[in-house]
Amino acid sequence: MSGIYTYKNVLTDAPAGAASPLAGVRVVVQPNISVRGWPCDAGSKALEGFVPLQDAEVVTRLKSAGALLVGSSRMAELGFGLTGETSVRSLGEGADVAAMTDTMGEARVASATEGFFGFKPSFGLVSRFGLIGLVPSMECTGVAGRDLNSIIDIMTTIAGKDPNDPSMPDEPPVDFTSTPQGFEGPFRAGIVKESLDLLNETEAHAFKAGLARMEAIGAAIEEVSLPGYSLFRAVHNTVAAVEASSSAGKYDSVRFGHRSPQGRNWNEMYLASRGESFRLPVKAFLFQGAFFQFEDYGAFEDACRIRNRLVRETTDVLGAVDFLVFPTRRMEHDAWAAGSVRAVYESFMLTLPANVTGSPAVQVPGCAVHDGVDIGLQIMGRRRDDARLLSAASAIASSVLRG
Repeated sequence: MSGIYTYKNVLTDAPAGAASPLAGVRVVVQPNISVRGWPCDAGSKALEGFVPLQDAEVVTRLKSAGALLVGSSRMAELGFGLTGETSVRSLGEGADVAAMTDTMGEARVASATEGFFGFKPSFGLVSRFGLIGLVPSMECTGVAGRDLNSIIDIMTTIAGKDPNDPSMPDEPPVDFTSTPQGFEGPFRAGIVKESLDLLNETEAHAFKAGLARMEAIGAAIEEVSLPGYSLFRAVHNTVAAVEASSSAGKYDSVRFGHRSPQGRNWNEMYLASRGESFRLPVKAFLFQGAFFQFEDYGAFEDACRIRNRLVRETTDVLGAVDFLVFPTRRMEHDAWAAGSVRAVYESFMLTLPANVTGSPAVQVPGCAVHDGVDIGLQIMGRRRDDARLLSAASAIASSVLRG
């Protein structure tokens, strides 16, 4: 597969003859999800040469279910954006499913661009054990696939409590096995009127086409207001930058990763290595986080308080409707070409709310299309309402197949 670092296929750990919907399913993983014995550099020089000694919990569960790990993709540095990302593109070259980090909406935007399904689960539903993360409170392992059934099968396998991940809430598991192949009964979908101002004319026409698809299966579309919508970007940027700065502090070039030959002592070597290990967008992002940590901590505290308010506002709106609907991507911003923090955020303006609030969101292809351009239809649900959300997406996708 072009753009994939392929290794010897990793077969099943399931008992011989065991029936599993994932038996033989070909899965590509990003190189920030640990696979024992595979290079795992998370796309960064800071982790150059790192090879995990243990599988991530997600990988352990995939192997046990009989999935076939066919390779490790390329990825944006530490999962920040999509520059250099090939996980979703591998779906067009033989893979069935891609497991990738969704920090700002990467799994959904990449899937929308390539014409596939992309799913971000509720925060805390999938173990982060073995994930080389950057923004712990907003990222999760997302799934991209050629069909929703594969995504449902993957989620049935990888979701659930893991004692090795203390960040997971002590909550009952979500039952994906009961997810019907299509939503039972009509549902109410809310359009956030504040998000519509971001759309150009073509995007607006495409989005209306997607809404028409939903109405065709009986969905009631209504306009709702989320007063704090314009704050999602600033909140994500501030909180994520601080968490990233803290998370990346461990990359000291002493135990693993790139070590600069410059410097007359350990301190100079450390500073030089840090300067050489990160590319410009991530380096700028880490500088932002360090600024808020050490020079303007009050701004970080304000962002956390506003985030809490946004979670409450979103919960209230989702109490009045079943789901919120957005386009997935913006045509005028190429996420793969984003070379600055600002450009990265502009590429994910429509997907940030799900990461800030910890809500599940699914991208459905083939709906929001105008003049041959598919901007993707993104449906966001209440936290832990993942199975119901995928059911609704399945009904919409079925209407696309029927034409």
